[in-house]
Amino acid sequence: MKYPIGIQDFEDLQRNGYAYVDKTNFVYKLADEGKYYFLSRPRRFGKSLFLSTLEAYFQGKKELFEGLAIYDLETEWKKYPIFHIDLNTANFREKDSLYTVLNDYLTTWECKYGTRESEATLALRFKGVIARAAEKEGCGVVILIDEYDKPILQTLRDPELQAEHRAQLKAFYSVLKTQDRYIKFAFLTGVTKFGKVSVFSDLNNLTDISMDHRYISICGMTEKELLTNFKEGIGELASANEDNETETIDKLRMRYSGYHFEENSEEIYNPFSVLNTLANSRYDDYWFKANTHTFLIDILKKHDYCITDLNKAQVKANMMNNVDSNPFLVIYLSGYLTIKSYDERFKNYQLGIPNKEIEEGILNILQPLFKKTKGVESLDKVLIR
Repeated sequence: MKYPIGIQDFEDLQRNGYAYVDKTNFVYKLADEGKYYFLSRPRRFGKSLFLSTLEAYFQGKKELFEGLAIYDLETEWKKYPIFHIDLNTANFREKDSLYTVLNDYLTTWECKYGTRESEATLALRFKGVIARAAEKEGCGVVILIDEYDKPILQTLRDPELQAEHRAQLKAFYSVLKTQDRYIKFAFLTGVTKFGKVSVFSDLNNLTDISMDHRYISICGMTEKELLTNFKEGIGELASANEDNETETIDKLRMRYSGYHFEENSEEIYNPFSVLNTLANSRYDDYWFKANTHTFLIDILKKHDYCITDLNKAQVKANMMNNVDSNPFLVIYLSGYLTIKSYDERFKNYQLGIPNKEIEEGILNILQPLFKKTKGVESLDKVLIR
């Protein structure tokens, strides 16, 4: 079995025979029922691959979907002009870095669809190229934006530069509403919902599916998907570690599952860690080691949180869509915490550490930086679920 480690391009994955957990039923449902969407999930949870799947679908590449759920659902397979912006890999800690990235995308599109001298700003250029593309192709355009909030997350230590990024993004994303008549479909992903960017206040028709029970497993992996798609890999992992299949599944569940993106929803496995574990036949903290944790450290130090506070965090239900109001929300949305329970009477979400990978990563990397809880002999005892 070929495991798609680091592969985020759907076409590459399909043409080269990599394992794929079929999420195309979600693609069809989204395209068939709505127009503007936002999805929040932690990094390395499959958001980029899902956007790439959407792109292949809207390019009309029917042959890539043979054998998948959407193949028999879709009948038209129409091709649309696509504007795909990926803010995943850029470094936004330097002045003018966001302008440089967006300008590069716009320049590429303008080579194909033209430009006007009066379009002096990024927003005006984006607005113009959307209209010209729709008019030239005779259909609405598709806009896909991956990690829309990365310029903000990367500049938590630089409020002045962050304010510049926020202003640029606010103007740029507002085009999605002003050009509504030219847009067929738009999908934004990110980790957080920063209200001050005004994406969500300006785009009052943007549907947030992050906590929608119908889309809980749109990214990540359910236990059923794990057992259905990776039985061979589970057997190899069991053999390499001298375990039986039941013991192996229990270990995978304890280390990499435990994510809940809505109250009372099924648990979701971290796909990055699961795929790496199966590929290497070895358990490790793959997701935690692959991420930088600077902003987590900054938040905890700024608010003087103790490490043990992470398993006692509570968030009001009416504040779950306002990340600026509660630092624990940023930590939750970034994948360090998950929803443990929900108090219907008081409308409170109880957050906590999802699994052993995150628990051990926090203990090993963050513990030296923060105060210990008074009267506690071992933080391990406090953090265990």
